[in-house]
Amino acid sequence: MAANLDTPLILHLLHPNPNPNPNPNPRFYTERNFLLSPIPEPWPSCRANPNSVPAETLGTDASDEVPATWKDRRKTVKVAWEKLVRWSRSWRTINARAKMDVLERTRKVAVLGGGSFGTAMAALLAGNKADMEVTMLVRDEHVCQSINEENCNCNHLPDYKLPGNIRATLDAKDALQGSDFCIHAVPVQFSASFLRGISRHVDPKMPFISLSKGLELNTLRMMSQIIPQELGNPNQPLVVLSGPSFAVELMKKLPTAMVAASKDKRLALAAQQLFASQYLRISTSSDVTGVEIAGALKNVLAIAAGIVEGMNLGNNCMAALVAQGCSEIRWLATKMGAKPTTLTGLSGTGDIMLTCFVSLSRNRTVGVRLGSGEKLDMILSSMNQVAEGVSTAGAVIALAQKYNVKMPVLTAVARIVDNELTPKKAVMELMNLPQIEEV
Repeated sequence: MAANLDTPLILHLLHPNPNPNPNPNPRFYTERNFLLSPIPEPWPSCRANPNSVPAETLGTDASDEVPATWKDRRKTVKVAWEKLVRWSRSWRTINARAKMDVLERTRKVAVLGGGSFGTAMAALLAGNKADMEVTMLVRDEHVCQSINEENCNCNHLPDYKLPGNIRATLDAKDALQGSDFCIHAVPVQFSASFLRGISRHVDPKMPFISLSKGLELNTLRMMSQIIPQELGNPNQPLVVLSGPSFAVELMKKLPTAMVAASKDKRLALAAQQLFASQYLRISTSSDVTGVEIAGALKNVLAIAAGIVEGMNLGNNCMAALVAQGCSEIRWLATKMGAKPTTLTGLSGTGDIMLTCFVSLSRNRTVGVRLGSGEKLDMILSSMNQVAEGVSTAGAVIALAQKYNVKMPVLTAVARIVDNELTPKKAVMELMNLPQIEEV
């Protein structure tokens, strides 16, 4: 039976299934059947006539003056919330046991890269288990010294104290030997040569969890291709971790949600259990392509959003540009085999919203400064972090040509980055595109 679209969402989520499994088991109570449980008809609309409820009773406790239908709705929402809480508790009990299994087995984790995000994720891991050794492989001797002696990264997030079970090293063998997991946080454009340099120290069975977002400029490869190819092991266990997440907010322990994607479901679950905490939710996915492409292309779109901000083109323009950019990302990603649901989830729409609209975004900052009239060389030379969207832009256009997808917004960004088009001229060209039917 089709659910009434006017019914409150919480009621759709929590109304009991009229055809339950004869042998219910919360372990197999999947997100799909939880979300799609039908609602019996008839059901009162949440978009009720405001005149049906006296204004003075809205937001107050139920009383004799409140119509029965309004009392019923309040009671229904309360019951629905209680069901949600019970469902959540049952899942937490199951996941807690699995999480303890993974954490108990994990003695050491290597983190490759000493940037802000690698540092934040190292701190989160170290906080999940006090006696787990988290070893960061860094290239800067001063960073290594500050982590080991002062428990902070002097170059990135210097105001935040790191857990005592984090240590740093300049030696790849020292970092990788005996590690149960390897967290890859090296920028995409430098990853191939870096991985070749450490490959002889990598256990072929050690799972890699990639935090890097982008496409390799010359080869158009994603990290899920670069890691096994450069390590010389096509069967290297691999997880891609992505989603809307700023390093500084992870360090502040603010609520965050991400996605762990792997073709191996057990490996994705292991990454989920390794990273999940009171402050970090980890969903799992098998759509590695969708998660990676969305994570790469959103950086290019963020530059475009920043340009709109820097040129003071207004909110209407920003909304139109980001909507168009989301469509372009969907067109290319689905041609490459991504699932549309991935692109509307955390690693797609979620990451796009964060990167395009929040000033902490490095790629958006590059766009703002370009839109304000600064030259790209000057912008990049003044930054101590990598804005992956700059190098990814050209690779995106090459992919678009390969898959025969028209991407006007992202192509304009690539032209601006290559200094072949000014932001003002790009806006004029985009506004003069044929006005077509939205599909």
